[in-house]
Amino acid sequence: MNALKTFVLLGAMSMLLVLIGGAMGGQQGALIALGFSVVMNAGSYWFSDRIVLRAYKARIVTDSDAPQLVAIVRRLARQAGLPMPRVAVLPGMGPNAFATGRNPDNAVVAVTEGLLQMMTPDELEGVVAHELGHVKNRDILISTLAAAMVGAITMVARWGMFFGGGRDRNGGGGNIIVMLVMMVSAPLAAVLIQMAVSRSREFGADQAAGEITGKPLALASALRKLESFAQQRPTDVNPATSHMFIVNPLGGSGGVGKLFRTHPVTAERVARLEAQARGGHATGPATLSA
Repeated sequence: MNALKTFVLLGAMSMLLVLIGGAMGGQQGALIALGFSVVMNAGSYWFSDRIVLRAYKARIVTDSDAPQLVAIVRRLARQAGLPMPRVAVLPGMGPNAFATGRNPDNAVVAVTEGLLQMMTPDELEGVVAHELGHVKNRDILISTLAAAMVGAITMVARWGMFFGGGRDRNGGGGNIIVMLVMMVSAPLAAVLIQMAVSRSREFGADQAAGEITGKPLALASALRKLESFAQQRPTDVNPATSHMFIVNPLGGSGGVGKLFRTHPVTAERVARLEAQARGGHATGPATLSA
């Protein structure tokens, strides 16, 4: 099913790129955009993890670099029945985390330095288990592909601000009104696709985390801290990748921003985790590790 969703997503993103290219440059613009989308799709599939990690200057860590973190990931991956993923740390960022890669055999679990500083051991386990839940549910490929394609659509739409008018009447790209509509609607459409990719998957990863650790309340506690930090001190990240993080680092839960959330409301996520704990899927309230 996820393979079908990935195909549909890539098709929708590619079609949007072609429409933007056609609005800006007629038939030739559409062909250029189509070629660009093919390159983006192939590159994102094979190099998605490297692209995202390089963008945030992440470093892969081992037992000697971060023994506690790597030990947690190894143990939880074993409990989840997953191959040991690579582990990365993002320097100089507020508390957050994400997972990337094209499949469980090529997965990367990435956490920020801020997360390591803020979380208790049980809360850190909950966050890591959430990201492993994405890996187990095979969300990571479609999430990373969406990030790459949203970035591409936004970039192409911005180009239209500098290269107006398009082609002559015969070339089919000269309608300035159509072009302006595309420039406004393309980023919005990209955000809507981004939202559709992320929201439902966060609930699934939360549930998986509770099952992996047996302590959903630890993740609930972590989510409260992460949401509070994001609202008070939003982190400057590329909006195209904001849906990949466990909590949106850009904040913006109120006003108009609430309509365009890439994540479910954190209070609802916490409520579901609390219900999971009451339903016999957990060992009860999180007991903080020494």
